[in-house]
Amino acid sequence: MNGNETIILYRPVGPKEFELIAASGFREFPPRLPDQPIFYPVLNEGYARQIAREWNVPASGAGYVTRFAVRKEFADRYQVQTVGSSIHKELWIPAGDLAEMNRNIVGLIEVIAEYKAGENEIQ
Repeated sequence: MNGNETIILYRPVGPKEFELIAASGFREFPPRLPDQPIFYPVLNEGYARQIAREWNVPASGAGYVTRFAVRKEFADRYQVQTVGSSIHKELWIPAGDLAEMNRNIVGLIEVIAEYKAGENEIQ
């Protein structure tokens, strides 16, 4: 396997996590909180948009969909979990592995959609 291969993952986030990602220069995700033992990136954009709209917006007033590339060699360590229908696929990365995952991000974390309470999609 080529160590330079990447896969695309998505992460729906609320405003607080978005601010921390922006503060990093869109280079990394912030450490998990003590009550968050798992980091859950998802494998497809549709699922990420659904979470941003249906979970982040009601919980915090806004939801952002981020997209990022991570080295496939790193991601392959984690089994894909299906948590609903066939589009509801995610990786369960232990919080203790998040710093290593951040080191395996290739390029920057992109914001591909933004949702706010009472508004349609912004991007």
